[in-house]
Amino acid sequence: MDDRSVSATPARGGGIAAFLAKAAGVVVILVLAVLIAMWGIQRYVTERLTPDPVTIARASLEGMREQNRLSAFAARYVAVVTSQQAQYGFSTEKTLIMPGTVRYEVDLGKLQQRDVAWDANTRTLSVTLPPVEIDGPQVELGAIKEYGSGGLLTTFTDAEKRLDAANRKAGLAELVRQARDATPMRLARDSTRRAVERSFAMPLRAAGVDAQVKVRFADEPTPSTERWDTSRSVEEVLGNAS
Repeated sequence: MDDRSVSATPARGGGIAAFLAKAAGVVVILVLAVLIAMWGIQRYVTERLTPDPVTIARASLEGMREQNRLSAFAARYVAVVTSQQAQYGFSTEKTLIMPGTVRYEVDLGKLQQRDVAWDANTRTLSVTLPPVEIDGPQVELGAIKEYGSGGLLTTFTDAEKRLDAANRKAGLAELVRQARDATPMRLARDSTRRAVERSFAMPLRAAGVDAQVKVRFADEPTPSTERWDTSRSVEEVLGNAS
């Protein structure tokens, strides 16, 4: 018998195939890891770096409250009043022309977070302001004019002093009445509304946030066509976030 040694040589093709399979698995894992990392980075950027309208509105609100009072409209009025006095069968009268200036203000210190609401569906920031208040009138003393009929009553009694006091009181009341008329109150609200809308819209626009700002006053009726009741206040949004 011939002693012949037989040696087995491993097939090289099978080893290469196994190596390639393992390498492919590693590549797939690396690709998945890269995709997950990119997704995480994108999410971080979206959540952390994308401007938040609620945060911007809150900062604008705090800035406006620090202003305390906003006066965006003023008007000048002239009161013309006449008072009469009768005594001892005599009478006298005096006419007063009193100009004065009235400023229309809003107390921004009364603004609360619940007065600012963000509607994400319509991308609308709704702001509710306190009612417009009248400051004044500031009487222009140097421009006051008086006309009187004189007479015995003004010579021998204090009728002139009483006429002056009555005219001053009536003049101030007349200036206030004119200032509270519907037309100047509407102009004052419109002017204040535009100023506040700009104060909130400019930071949003600067941050690249596409939003509209709507301002109303607490003593105004809510228009039925607007969805004020569906908006969430900044206070509610921040409360849910915490």
